[in-house]
Amino acid sequence: MGSIEAVSRSAQYTFSKPSEGVIRLIAGLGVEGDAHYGEKVRHRSRMARTPDAPNLRQVHLVHAELFEELAGRGFAVAPGQIGENVTTRGVDLLGLPTGTLLQLGPEAVVEVTGLRNPCVQLDGFQPGLMKAVLDRDDDGGLVRKAGIMGVVVTGGEIRPGDEIRVTLPDGPHRKLEPV
Repeated sequence: MGSIEAVSRSAQYTFSKPSEGVIRLIAGLGVEGDAHYGEKVRHRSRMARTPDAPNLRQVHLVHAELFEELAGRGFAVAPGQIGENVTTRGVDLLGLPTGTLLQLGPEAVVEVTGLRNPCVQLDGFQPGLMKAVLDRDDDGGLVRKAGIMGVVVTGGEIRPGDEIRVTLPDGPHRKLEPV
């Protein structure tokens, strides 16, 4: 079990999202009042290519432990600053399989759809940050550390301090891929 450290949203297409005291998740749509809210794809680069694709990126989650790792490398990153809606603590987000259910707070449930694929906007925020959120595993495979994406299965309000409960899908598990 983990916890929510911060919640963030922005009605505009901004790289960073201001932290809020509470956000509301709406089933099938995402974070109410966020620019990425909707049933169909809402990320600008993807809307131009496939406007009718389902929105598999309704909620962006990042583990607070990443910020601590980055601080050790000279970067100062706070919750919401790399565009996430939910900053978590105590859950190995990157190790979860596709289809994991995350109960956020007493009601909301998010189904994990995949990894966030880091983009060059990270370097616009802080030079060198994109490289810092990429790594290689023991087999030389690319490891993306900039968070995970999900869709809202059950809506509800979430706030800092809320618990996170993890329900893994039935096996075999599928490793997260970029969405």
